[in-house]
Amino acid sequence: MTGMESSEVAAVAADTTDPRAGLRAVSSLRLLADTLELRQVEAALRAGMTWQDVADALGVTRQAAHKKHSKRIDPRITVPRRST
Repeated sequence: MTGMESSEVAAVAADTTDPRAGLRAVSSLRLLADTLELRQVEAALRAGMTWQDVADALGVTRQAAHKKHSKRIDPRITVPRRST
């Protein structure tokens, strides 16, 4: 899907007349969404949000958010801990 705008890729993904093209578009959108999610998680952690805050915003458990992103984030990010 090189050279297409996100909205064009989304249109191809929604069009069921060419399943091969649609599946490629869905795969491209998934990669884009994963990339954007990681960037937002990093921004959230840099802004002082905890893993629980990130998880709440994503609608998942803290464990799920941590498992998915903890090894992928920039290692220079200091992750805040919520005080008890």
